[in-house]
Amino acid sequence: MTHPAPTAPASPAPPPEAVGPLMRGLSVLRELAAGAGRRPVGDLVRTTGLARSTVDRVLSTLARLGYVRIEGRDAVAAPRLLELGNAYLAASELPDRLGPLADRLADELDESVSLAVPDGDGVRFVHQATRRRAMSLAFRIGDLLPAERGAPGALFADAWTAADWRRWRSRRAADPTDAGFPAVPPRPADDDAAAGFEARVAAARTAGWSLDDQLIEPGLVAVAVPVRDAAGRTVCALSVVSHTSRLSAAELPDAVLPRLRETVAAMADALAAPRSGPPAPASDSPAGHPPHATWMRASKQELGPEFVESLARGLLTLTAFGTGRAELPLTAVAEATGLARATARRALITLAHLGYLTTDGKLFRLTPKVLELGFAHLSGLTLPALAQPHLAALVERVHDSASMAVLSGDEIQYVARVPTVRIMSVNITLGTRFPAYPTSMGRVLLAGLPPAERAGRLARTALAPLTRHTVTDPERLGAILEQVRTDGYALVDEELEEGLRSLAVPVHDRTGAVVAAVNVSTHAGRCTPEEARATILPALREAATAIEADLHVAGRYARIAPL
Repeated sequence: MTHPAPTAPASPAPPPEAVGPLMRGLSVLRELAAGAGRRPVGDLVRTTGLARSTVDRVLSTLARLGYVRIEGRDAVAAPRLLELGNAYLAASELPDRLGPLADRLADELDESVSLAVPDGDGVRFVHQATRRRAMSLAFRIGDLLPAERGAPGALFADAWTAADWRRWRSRRAADPTDAGFPAVPPRPADDDAAAGFEARVAAARTAGWSLDDQLIEPGLVAVAVPVRDAAGRTVCALSVVSHTSRLSAAELPDAVLPRLRETVAAMADALAAPRSGPPAPASDSPAGHPPHATWMRASKQELGPEFVESLARGLLTLTAFGTGRAELPLTAVAEATGLARATARRALITLAHLGYLTTDGKLFRLTPKVLELGFAHLSGLTLPALAQPHLAALVERVHDSASMAVLSGDEIQYVARVPTVRIMSVNITLGTRFPAYPTSMGRVLLAGLPPAERAGRLARTALAPLTRHTVTDPERLGAILEQVRTDGYALVDEELEEGLRSLAVPVHDRTGAVVAAVNVSTHAGRCTPEEARATILPALREAATAIEADLHVAGRYARIAPL
C-alpha cells in the first residue's frame, strides 16, 4: 500500500535554469521511497506520470549509481542510496556530536530517546536510541511526523511565521487523517490534536519543554526539550518516550526532565565545541565506486541514452556536503564533484527549488528533506537483507550454495542463505546452529576476535570429533585460527560432515570488526581444495567486499541488526 505525499500549497514554477531530468529522477526516487523501497516499474510510470521510456532511463541511471536494483518487474532501493541521507546527517553533525549523549541518556533512563529536527510543518527523526520492548518507539531515522503529532513539533512551531501557519492549516484541511505521513497511525476523525496545537505551542514556550500525551498513538507518552546552538537557535529537539504502563503523562516530566535538561546542556556544549580534524571526504562512497564527473562520462559512453548524465550530476552535488562541509559555495561544490561551475549551479538551483537545499544566495546547505529519498526504509535493513542480493549473485557465479552466519555464543547461526539447484546439495535452513570450531564460518568469526577472547572461548569449548577429520587438539586449532586471521579465509574439509567442503571469508563493519562470515559449501568430490581456492575464493571475496561496501554506507548512522 502506498501513501500520498503530504498535501501543500502548489509549488512555484521551476526556475528557467532547472534541470528537467533531475526533477524527473527525483520524482521516481520519491515514489520508490513511498512504496517502502520496492515498486513495480509500471506503478512508477503511473504515479509519476512519466513516460515508460523516461522511467526506464531514470532507473538505468540509478542502477548504474548503485542506488536501485531491478529485480524482475520491480525497482528496489539499494543500500547505497543511503549516501544521500548520510550527506545531510554528516553535514548537520547532529548524530555525530549529539548521538552519543542521547544514547547515554537512553541507557540511564532505560527509555527510548530521539533527536528530531523541523522539516516544513513536520518533524523528522535524525537519531534514535530505542529500547527493545514489546511496546516501545518504533520510528526510524528519516521518518516524518506531522508537527502536531508529537512533543517536538510544539517546540519548532514556536518559530513559525504567519505563512508557516497558513501552510500547516492548508495541509490539515487537505489531509485530515494524516494519510500523507505513513510513519504514524491514521488520525481518528474526532481527534482534536490540531485544535489544541496552538495552545500546546504557547504552553511549551512558557514551560521550556513539550508534552506528548498519546498524540501519536494510545499508550505512548513523551517529553521533549529544545537543543539550542551558541546563537540561541533551536536546532533540534531531544525527546524521551515512554509507555503509560510504566509512566503516565503526569508522571513522565518529573521522572525525566532533570536528566533531560542536564543532557541538553551537555549537547549545547558539544555543539559549541570546535570540530577536530579536517573536513571529511565529499562522499562516503566506498572505494571502487567513484561517482565523479570522469566516471559519469565513461558511464555515458558505455550506456548511451540509458544513462541520464544530468540526473547523475544532480545527485552527485548532494554528496558534496558532509562533515565540516555544512555550507558550501558554488565553487566548492564544483571542485568537490569535478563538475563545471555552470553544471553545478543548475543542479543546485534545481535542488533548492525542490526543497533539498536552502541558500542565502552565496552558500548552500542541505535540508532534512533529503532523508525522504528512501532513508527511513533503508535504515531499517538488517545485515541478512543487505547480504541477500550479493549471495544470490555469488551462487549464480559459482553454482554452489552460499550462506551468511554470525557468532552466537560458541556457535554460529545461519542468518542468510541462497541454495543452489543440484541433485546433491547442502541443505541448511535459516536459524540453524553449528559449533563454531569445525566450520569455515565459525573459524573466520573466531579468528576475528581479540586474541584473549578467542583463547577464552577455545578453553571452554569441548572439542568433540564430529568426523574422523575434525581438528580437536586445542594448540593445533589455535594455530589454524591464527593462520585464518592472516590469510583472510578459512577452508574446512570434511570436519563438520563427511563429504562437505566449505570456504568462508569475513565481513567487516565500518570499524573493521568482523561482524559476520559468508561461505560457499560444496561436495568434496566436485573439486580439490586447491581448485576451490582458485575458483571459489576470488568470487567469495568479491561478494564479501560488495556486502561490506553496502554495510559501510548503511551503517554510518543506522544500527544494522545482525538478524
